[in-house]
Amino acid sequence: MSETGVKNEQSETVLFDSAALKLDCGVTLNHVSLAYTTYGTLNGDKRNAILICHPLTCDQYPASENPQTGRDGWWTQAVGPGRPIDTDKYFVICSNVLGGCGGSTGPQTDNPDGSGPYGLNFPVITIADMVRAQNLLIDHLGIESLFCVIGGSMGGMQVLEWAAMHGPRVFSAVPIATSARHSSQNIAFHEVGRQAILADPEWHAGAYYEKDAHPRKGLAVARMAAHITYLSETALQRKFGRNLQDRESVTYGFDADFQIESYLRHQGMSFVERFDANSYLYITRAMDYFDIAAENNGNLAAAFKDTATRFCVMSFTSDWLFPTSESVNLVRALNAAGANVSFVEIESDKGHDAFLLDEPEMHATLSGFLKSAAKARGLIEGGRDHD
Repeated sequence: MSETGVKNEQSETVLFDSAALKLDCGVTLNHVSLAYTTYGTLNGDKRNAILICHPLTCDQYPASENPQTGRDGWWTQAVGPGRPIDTDKYFVICSNVLGGCGGSTGPQTDNPDGSGPYGLNFPVITIADMVRAQNLLIDHLGIESLFCVIGGSMGGMQVLEWAAMHGPRVFSAVPIATSARHSSQNIAFHEVGRQAILADPEWHAGAYYEKDAHPRKGLAVARMAAHITYLSETALQRKFGRNLQDRESVTYGFDADFQIESYLRHQGMSFVERFDANSYLYITRAMDYFDIAAENNGNLAAAFKDTATRFCVMSFTSDWLFPTSESVNLVRALNAAGANVSFVEIESDKGHDAFLLDEPEMHATLSGFLKSAAKARGLIEGGRDHD
């Protein structure tokens, strides 16, 4: 058992050397590595596997410490022994996305042609490309059908792509705090962040790896702008208000007079120590391009036609980044496609990041849905779990 209490935790990187991955942009990658972590035990018929798809700035360690950064798992509230995603019952898989900076192939990876890190020579990727790479991993693990695919935010986009692209392999799906397309407002926020990176003189047109440089200031600003969108006004007011930072009065200058300013600066500077600027460009662009309806001639319901996947869609009342209206549109499309779908809007004042926090109603909903799906899957007989 690991220090986190999760049994049979394993972290590996697999290289797909012969399976060419054709991307939506038309480029084919012949050498693709995916770094992934698993928790729990795969049962005899390999029917208890849950794939967790991580959000934008997270990694393949939802329930354990990242050995490179020393950061705790980003979803320990939900994943682990006795938690909603119970690692004593399920075999849990989480991979660093294609284009990421946690060991999977991305812009910081050495190009097989020997020219050094890809940098901006890395091809532009999409959410569908991330899922194609994950599909190779599921094949590698010998799993024919996933019991469930779960994720929030960008992870929820991957969940929807899995259900649309590989529906027969997905018994159940839980998209949380997400949407079937990225809105113009969200694209705008991403563009502000990208421009901050591109304007940093240490970016060097993406070739900063060879120059022993790093666009820290630009990436920090990008993180600060994005982090504001993850919170709600109520949460910001409750936590910070207009409280001053370590001083009795304002300085009439541009230091961090207010606690919220100090908090955002800390968020920005800590982020640059664990994330690659070019990966941020590529992954935010993948989110911007995401639009399942557009991939189906504008018909979102058509993406899930005749699906046998069971869905549980969740949103949060104070999430203005992926508001409940987006989830309602998704649920209507799933209903039009004849899908088995349940929907819960969770009362919370914590904003978009609520799905990463201690939200009892979300956890109860997730536990109930997985238990019901496990019964339908035949993983539970007579009220008792079995292998």
